[in-house]
Amino acid sequence: MSTYRAYQVTGQRNFELVERELVAPGPGQVRVRTLSCGVCHSDVLAVEGQRPDPLQPVVPGHEVVGVVDAVGDGVGSWTVGDRVGLGFLGGQCNACEFCRRGDFVNCTDQPLPGTTADGGYAEMVYARATGLVRVPDDLDASVAAPLLCAGVTVFNALRGTAAPPDALVGVQGLGGLGHLGVQYAKKLGFRVVAIARGPEKAELATTLGADHYIDSAAEDPGAALTKLGGAAAIVATAASGASMSPLIAGLRPRGQLVVVGVAPDPITVNTADLVLGGRSVVGSLTGSAAENEDNIAFSVANGISPMIEVMPFADAPKAYERMMSGHARFRVVLEIGAQ
Repeated sequence: MSTYRAYQVTGQRNFELVERELVAPGPGQVRVRTLSCGVCHSDVLAVEGQRPDPLQPVVPGHEVVGVVDAVGDGVGSWTVGDRVGLGFLGGQCNACEFCRRGDFVNCTDQPLPGTTADGGYAEMVYARATGLVRVPDDLDASVAAPLLCAGVTVFNALRGTAAPPDALVGVQGLGGLGHLGVQYAKKLGFRVVAIARGPEKAELATTLGADHYIDSAAEDPGAALTKLGGAAAIVATAASGASMSPLIAGLRPRGQLVVVGVAPDPITVNTADLVLGGRSVVGSLTGSAAENEDNIAFSVANGISPMIEVMPFADAPKAYERMMSGHARFRVVLEIGAQ
């Protein structure tokens, strides 16, 4: 095998299936034979040309599960045959100020697979060894893939709150992130309230483990949360600042609104809601490779899994369109190699 297939993009939604030369991984890198790759909304950064040079070809995809195929010089922690994953962050440099302080998520010299470096819409992926996540051999690759981005995003957001056990915790949105967030919140020992639009989502919320459901299209979610005693934390996953704004009034004193959904519009904040009660609004960005391993282990131990639609590698452009349509239930995954 001297080449491998990859879907690269240039400009806006200009997919092209190409043959790339198979080369040895560089120092500190590994080469991974791809099994599955999730199709995430953040793939818009590559596919819609939302990067510094959209004319430069790049392979999208950052929810990658595969098998180590070769290791570069200086890599001592991985061997050929290891089953690994790669998420939104491509591996810290271990040298910048943030890395020296252990803040690997904010490393200033970190590739972003599928955006600044080639990602997982390909039969092979080259990755920094520091970005790899150990994936159990018996965990289905297509189930594991969304956990590496969507999963760790909500898992870390929930773990980062100060909410005590049995506290009321809200999850806003029941899409790709939210349907996992409800599961994590319940298994972490919280009383869970799911917040979404429409009465038809109530049954899904209950099935996922929610104790309460608030239809934000039918009632003010802040007032509804207050009636339940107020939320110690709310993880906001829906990409809408307007839908997040009313939630702040439903926080109990010292409560946190943790934002993980990147919205095009701002969150409107009543300063009295923040000052009176010491409430706060914070953001949370994915997690390090080690935290992602915690996430995988917790998911396996507690039976947490994404609802997925599997599509073949040949249909990668269609898979992206399916994800963008908003009709996927709830994560689209490309099956690329034999497990």
